[in-house]
Amino acid sequence: MARRFGACLPALALSAGHNAHVHVSARVDYAMRALLELAAAAESGDRLVTRDQLAEAQAIPAPFLEVILGELRKSGIVISRRGSAGGFRLARPASTVTVADVVRALDGPLAAVRGDRPENAAYTGPAVRLQDVWVATRAALRNILDEVTLAEIANDRLPPAIKDLTVDPDAWESR
Repeated sequence: MARRFGACLPALALSAGHNAHVHVSARVDYAMRALLELAAAAESGDRLVTRDQLAEAQAIPAPFLEVILGELRKSGIVISRRGSAGGFRLARPASTVTVADVVRALDGPLAAVRGDRPENAAYTGPAVRLQDVWVATRAALRNILDEVTLAEIANDRLPPAIKDLTVDPDAWESR
């Protein structure tokens, strides 16, 4: 059964509405790319990196990145220093920052149903078990996103469970 859900594990948020889908927001994607740059910089001496350096290294629009970095600072994932020698760095070791930390900081809960937590959804009749599906989806997301750190991604040391999911050719197929 886990194999059936493997392809959906790296996705991030259930969204309702027209063409509902599971997606990774641009904010989270850009944040992860910038944070991985900061993780690499920390490996080479814990130096500060400017917003423009991060934006250029990952081809991220600088004004958008500025907003994202501000939110990451407020959530305690990065710290910043102003001035000519200023920039950003991780607030704590990359080995303690998970992908889920970043998602929650920028987009809120890992899974939402109609804007609310899955455990608050209520169904009747033949749909009564639908809540279990949404809760299980959140649990599957947690099993991946709460376990993968910036350090593991930046150092190409993904956990075996992630590698196992990505070697399945079916995981790469769009449906």
